[in-house]
Amino acid sequence: MQAPQETQSLRPFKQRKSLATRQEEVAGIRAKFPNKIPVIVERYPGEKFLPPLDKTKFLVPQELTMTQFLSVVRSRLVLGATEAFYLLVNNKSLVSMSVTMAEVYRDYKDEDGFVYVTYASQEMFGCSGGRPCRPLQ
Repeated sequence: MQAPQETQSLRPFKQRKSLATRQEEVAGIRAKFPNKIPVIVERYPGEKFLPPLDKTKFLVPQELTMTQFLSVVRSRLVLGATEAFYLLVNNKSLVSMSVTMAEVYRDYKDEDGFVYVTYASQEMFGCSGGRPCRPLQ
């Protein structure tokens, strides 16, 4: 049986804090850092191959592109060059990698003011879990 604190950290961010608490947190962040976007990054619930991140809250520059943000997440996950993953916004939308975080915030921010991003491994050419595939012949 897991300790209560460990179980608490496994629950999604939205379930750990009330809507009012999350809204207050975003209001404080946006007042202090108006040019930054508050992002919550969590592992997809059924993910079996990618490691958990060491933190879930990110404060990112609004001019950062999704490609650049993906690189930030990749470096925090400490993945090898052959390990693939993708980011879902609001647990369902694959957004263009060229859009800025300001555009993502405008189009996808939650009612609490955070942008929720989920990461998951990707199957490519029949290989799953980010494991390297044999090269195509």
